[in-house]
Amino acid sequence: MRRMPTPAHEGVEPTRSSRRTFLSASAAAVAVPLLAEPATAAERADGRSDERDPGRRVTAQSPDRELRELLREVDQRRIEATVRRLAAFGTRHTLSSQDDPERGIGAARDWIFQEMRGYAARSNGRMTVELQSYVQEPATRIPVPTKITNVVATLRGQTSPERVYVITGHYDSRCTDVMDATSDAPGADDDASGVAVVMELARVLATRPTAATIVFAAVAGEEQNLYGSTYLAKQLKAAGADVQGMFSNDIVGSSKADDGTRDPYRVRLFAEGVPTAETPAEASTRQSVGGENDSPSRQLARFACDVASNGATGMDVWVIYRRDRYLRGSDHISFLREGWPAGRFTEPHEDFAHQHQDVRVVDGKQYGDLPEFCDFGYITRVARVNGAVLWSLAQAPGTPKNTTVLTTSLTNDTTLRWQRGTEPDLAGYELVWRETTASEWQRVLPVGDVTEATVDLSKDNVFFGVRAVGRNGYRSPVAFPKPGS
Repeated sequence: MRRMPTPAHEGVEPTRSSRRTFLSASAAAVAVPLLAEPATAAERADGRSDERDPGRRVTAQSPDRELRELLREVDQRRIEATVRRLAAFGTRHTLSSQDDPERGIGAARDWIFQEMRGYAARSNGRMTVELQSYVQEPATRIPVPTKITNVVATLRGQTSPERVYVITGHYDSRCTDVMDATSDAPGADDDASGVAVVMELARVLATRPTAATIVFAAVAGEEQNLYGSTYLAKQLKAAGADVQGMFSNDIVGSSKADDGTRDPYRVRLFAEGVPTAETPAEASTRQSVGGENDSPSRQLARFACDVASNGATGMDVWVIYRRDRYLRGSDHISFLREGWPAGRFTEPHEDFAHQHQDVRVVDGKQYGDLPEFCDFGYITRVARVNGAVLWSLAQAPGTPKNTTVLTTSLTNDTTLRWQRGTEPDLAGYELVWRETTASEWQRVLPVGDVTEATVDLSKDNVFFGVRAVGRNGYRSPVAFPKPGS
């Protein structure tokens, strides 16, 4: 269900409460705009009466004027032209020709690169574009040494460049036989649609300064075994990048299901639970204290729903609590393996009759992953969802780090601690909490520019989190605390 948004920068003074809230003396409290509304009895997270509740109801972040203007620039005609151009290369199979100027993955690579360079030329030096290549030795679905090349556009942040957000689409394609590198494989939905989203957002955002860094990548080798995204993730890890969020856009081209029904105003976002990068001991600790539904990827998904399920995008984000679909996997998995929060955007229902099918005519009907079966208005709305999420992440402070909840003594209150961010426009922090049976954050309490806060609610009864707030009113994703002392 969509929650009606409240203006992101509308300040609301907190009411006086008889609940005891203590702030640490390590930093002075500052006035933080409160994105909330007064509670009703039914909205209480701990079952107590309203007048004793220190928090207010959590509401979605509403797009400001700058974000609305950005989203209006997303151009459906450009998106359609990109999908049709990529499909016109015939095949973009990873094992297809790398030096034919008209057909194959090499021709597609060079075209994407030139387009991205054109966007970067308008960025006043903030965006750089590179061909990121390596030779993949024989491995799964790679019979001979093969050059894998990602096209990577990096929009460097102005105040927090070390903090990075990544968006990808894979530009390789396939037909029914995944090893057939010569037959036509237009790959309009899978995944020219995702590449079109990435390229259009690179174009729109290139002209706008951001606080954090955004990486726009068209990756190769996805259909063979996520080779390109795996290399990209490892390169970022080796460079010491602080990747705080990643989204793969894979099969976002159609709102039509295989039974002909349409669902044009929803996009699925897959988000895994207990991170695959956790050790068994860490996973066991998380599950024993609660929080198996509070992985960094699910906090990122909740954030995406909050900032992008609104009238400015024309879409609802349908969060799916899974790593990915059965029998499938996309490029976000490469980033999950490195321990970073990541998710996969994909259409709500799939038309398998046109996915991974050879181009052919049967009983007068044409089959294959062709542009004619794409819904370009739908792709445009998906691009706006991604744009709202990336912009809101890149303009907000980073997700709080080293967040802990004190568990060394038996008390009926809760103390949380976290590391202060280094962003120059950081205004302060908010505590959020929810019932243990609820999937979304329900209550919020501003605590100021501090690194510790105690609230007179029992950590045994609710789940807590911490998020940062910028002076521009943008909130970060929530950090779920680990037990600490």
